[in-house]
Amino acid sequence: MLNLVRTRTQLRSNRSMPLVGMDYADPKKKNNFVGKILMAAILTALCILMLKHSPDFNPPTAFSRREPGVTHVLVTGGAGYIGSHAALRLLKDSYRVTIVDNLSRGNLGAVMILQELFPEPGRFQFIYADLGDAKVVHKIFSQNAFDAVMHFAAVAYVGESTLDPLKYYHNITSNTLTVLEAMATRGVPTLIYSSTCATYGEPEEMPITEETPQLPINPYGKAKKMAEDIILDFHKNSNMSVMILRYFNVIGSDPNGRLGEAPRPELREHGRISGACFDAARGIIPGLKVRGTDYKTADGTCIRDYIDVTDLVDAHVKALEKARPGKVGIYNVGTGRGRSVKEFVEACKVATGVPIKVEFLPRRPGDYAEVYSDPTKIRNELNWTAKYTDLQQSLQIAWRWQKSHLNGYSLSVATS
Repeated sequence: MLNLVRTRTQLRSNRSMPLVGMDYADPKKKNNFVGKILMAAILTALCILMLKHSPDFNPPTAFSRREPGVTHVLVTGGAGYIGSHAALRLLKDSYRVTIVDNLSRGNLGAVMILQELFPEPGRFQFIYADLGDAKVVHKIFSQNAFDAVMHFAAVAYVGESTLDPLKYYHNITSNTLTVLEAMATRGVPTLIYSSTCATYGEPEEMPITEETPQLPINPYGKAKKMAEDIILDFHKNSNMSVMILRYFNVIGSDPNGRLGEAPRPELREHGRISGACFDAARGIIPGLKVRGTDYKTADGTCIRDYIDVTDLVDAHVKALEKARPGKVGIYNVGTGRGRSVKEFVEACKVATGVPIKVEFLPRRPGDYAEVYSDPTKIRNELNWTAKYTDLQQSLQIAWRWQKSHLNGYSLSVATS
């Protein structure tokens, strides 16, 4: 600032006198004009400086522009259990990845692992944001050149959804609408939507196909179906590529031990049965509570189709590869085989080597007796088949991560 003022003073001290007989412009007007230019330059420089130091200023980066041969995928909920595994796979396959997560259910530690594994500029970025804030969501889309969205972000506990249904309709249905609106506004061409078998409710016939009527019986399944309906209605007048994956009960973890499942302690009672088994094996809880022993199944406990997270992520990547403009694909992602809760508990005992104490309790609201998939369609159209189908092996892999991360991601170390 001082140097600029000093330059202006020097200009004034070296003024030329007009020559007789020559028509020259008034030097005062000339210097006023120069002064105005200098002042405008100073103000412009100050504005740029202020913008650069503003938290809202985002200069162009690799993430804000498209590059030939590079596919930029937005992974919503990418700090969560499934989303982080999806982000890892995408990064390994040379995709450019942006994670958006508010960390209400996800883990910053998982994000840090990904950053350590893929530190190259333009490969991976994390944005802390809530999809419930439409203004923020639209800003994120305006500042990034996304080629596709994998939409995982959602609260996802059946029991919790019956206790707090409004949270589920807002977090799942409303937030999906916001993401879809932002995609449409910015022309993002591909959506891979993470849905659930809970949209089917409790079908009269097994296995479940994609043609099975969707009659959800809990707010979680209802909210997901509403989100699907919004997507499909929008697609009727859109050229967007849409893939909807309805998957079943997820287990396992990264075979190389880099990522795992670390749910919030306060949500343990609503969490997956695998997490409860591991907590019981570690002595965090006194034993495992099995809810419902009077279902119309062989041993009285619920039957589920357990899909390994590695297989599930593979299905998402294949869906992304096969997505085509203007087309919709809807697929069940499962093994095609149902296992009872009692079978699962016995497999967990063997995998952990711990004689887990089991307490049998009444049914949990919103649960259904038997659910397993027919994966024929996804096998024929996406060339996808579950590979990690050994229940005990999947649990052993997940147990290794649990034992080496007793405090979740706080003790994790990235490995190649």
